Amino acid sequence: QTVLQGIILLPLRATCITFILLLAWLLASIATFRQPGRGSLPLKGWRRRMIQTSLSCLTRTAFFIMGFQVKVKGKVASLLEAPIFVAAPHSSFFDAIICALTGMPSIVSRAENLSTPVFGTILSSLQPVAVSRQDPDSRKNTVAEITKRALSRGQWPQVI
Repeated sequence: QTVLQGIILLPLRATCITFILLLAWLLASIATFRQPGRGSLPLKGWRRRMIQTSLSCLTRTAFFIMGFQVKVKGKVASLLEAPIFVAAPHSSFFDAIICALTGMPSIVSRAENLSTPVFGTILSSLQPVAVSRQDPDSRKNTVAEITKRALSRGQWPQVI
């Protein structure tokens, strides 16, 4: 019975997750197409709402298909209450669950991740703070960018 379920469920889940991933890429591409400022200015209006609602929903759906069910106890802090959101250990794909549950905030990520096919487009739609490991001033620049976004009074999304 387990083998039979694996033969049926694995391809079905893989197909659904691939479809969700490609749909997320398409929506991220649409939201960032001809984006003014190209990452130096926050997304506004329909672009921001589209990223927050659609990518959050698609990410939750993908994790549900993978077998994860997450319940939130309490209330997620709003952008004005907590412009910076800290998550630990920040080392696995489980960070995507936190992003989906908090409305797809900006994240701190390696600059190399932005050039990854498909995932790079989705990641760039979240307006990440890119960290370059080759740049000696990268740590200082990252702190300055996070501070700028935190003090923007809601113009930028939360930073995780």
